[in-house]
Amino acid sequence: MTRPTAAAPAATAYTAHLDHFAREHLPPPGQWPQIRFDLPSLQYPARLNCVGALLDAAVADGGGGRVAIYADAEQWSYATLQRKVNQIAQVLRDELGLVPGNRVLLRGANNPMMAACLLAVLKSGCVAVPTMPLLRAKELAAIIGKARVDAVLCAAGLRAEIDALDAAPPTVWFNDAGADSLEARMAAHDGRFEALDTAADDVCLISFTSGTTGVPKGTMHFHRDVLAICDCFPRSTLESQADDVFIGTPPLAFTFGLGGLLLFPLRVGAAAVLLEKLTPETLLRAIARYRATICFTAPTFYRQMAPLAANYDLSSLRKSVSAGEALPLATRDSWQGATGLAMIDGIGATELLHIFISAAGAQIRRGATGKPIPGYQACILDADGKPVGPGVVGRLAVKGPTGCRYLDDARQNDYVLDGWNLTGDAYEMDADGYFFYRSRTDDMIISAGYNIAGPEVEEALLRHPAVAECGVIGRADEERGQVVEAHVVLKSGFDASEQQARALQEFVKQQIAPYKYPRSIKFQAALPRTETGKLQRFKLRAE
Repeated sequence: MTRPTAAAPAATAYTAHLDHFAREHLPPPGQWPQIRFDLPSLQYPARLNCVGALLDAAVADGGGGRVAIYADAEQWSYATLQRKVNQIAQVLRDELGLVPGNRVLLRGANNPMMAACLLAVLKSGCVAVPTMPLLRAKELAAIIGKARVDAVLCAAGLRAEIDALDAAPPTVWFNDAGADSLEARMAAHDGRFEALDTAADDVCLISFTSGTTGVPKGTMHFHRDVLAICDCFPRSTLESQADDVFIGTPPLAFTFGLGGLLLFPLRVGAAAVLLEKLTPETLLRAIARYRATICFTAPTFYRQMAPLAANYDLSSLRKSVSAGEALPLATRDSWQGATGLAMIDGIGATELLHIFISAAGAQIRRGATGKPIPGYQACILDADGKPVGPGVVGRLAVKGPTGCRYLDDARQNDYVLDGWNLTGDAYEMDADGYFFYRSRTDDMIISAGYNIAGPEVEEALLRHPAVAECGVIGRADEERGQVVEAHVVLKSGFDASEQQARALQEFVKQQIAPYKYPRSIKFQAALPRTETGKLQRFKLRAE
């Protein structure tokens, strides 16, 4: 276990951390993006604990009796959640001997105890390192080593990969009936714990990227960052309220899920539905059962739910949010046709914590992700880092109250340029300031001198009645430099054949410019995706 360093550097004298590892492994300030607090709602005090502001304030204001979390077999009020969080914080401090600034790795599916563990780590002044439930021991070992993890809180159902580690940090199991479980330890404590008086810029969260490129990075976020994402997208775009019920599929270990299914509801005194192992059918059933009003999930789920939606009462649902990967027009149209709901598309990044470009209601423009939400700025940069005007495809650059700070990683210099965060996405802006996704910057296919965006070809293929899902990449070719290659999963009842491949090629030629059609089509049983639903194109390229 990491113990306090002998003496804190003078620049960190104000911090509440006794273990200075996190601050000492931030990038040099000169490599940070510009951080802007342009809205009145983003003016935070110098001393701030985000859980004190999110949870304790709600109870203090008389909201203790409101439902905070719905789950399969139980529901927790705000007061119950606060008591559980306090008891876990007492275990961390009094039994595990953790000090502020120590890192705690968290493993669990979406359930009340996972939520309480996350909040307890932050409230105690420690640093949360959430991890995806499907990660294996090798991947966990890399994260543990990178973040110098001091302790682990892990759901008992996920213990196999922790047990497989050569040397695991001290671990306590939750969702467990054992005599030494977290629940048993919690029972010995009275549930009285004041939120640690942390600095607003004390690190509270190290989120690792989901690995679409195969090499995840640790992104570091402050207490004020957690509040900033709650005071931007949910306030201006979702217009969330205390009577909302949030539901969805993203894991709490993914910042899309952490915000949408825990932090955003807490900020307005609303409720969240936390369910494990959802399918399109069970998510639709849960929306109807819990009368959910706001849904967060990836385009793949919306595409699969659309043909089933008529079988469920979705009349409570007023907002549906899509993020995690590009939203195809075919998916937007099918969902709106099935439910009457205009999809709220959004782009976010683990590096910036949550969504920064989006649009809702009358502001939605067909085919566009949206505009920068209040609090953020965005522009398009050319290859030389110069801003370009409407109609030019270039690198998306963003700045606002959150920004990229990698944990001890040389790739910081690749992500930040002249104060802007470079998200790795190729976008185009129109004359009205709407941003249109074209591809990931490293996914642009150059074939015989033509620039071809893989997502545009995917969009065309998804309109064919035989295609369930697809992924498009560039494959090296001696004659053309690259050719467009489509990896296609067919719907039930359609056969993978040369005739089917030719039919798909001809269909694409009728949808978009013929030079963009996939010259190679490979039929797959499934596509490689991260646990958050993002397509792992690097695995397709490696085949």
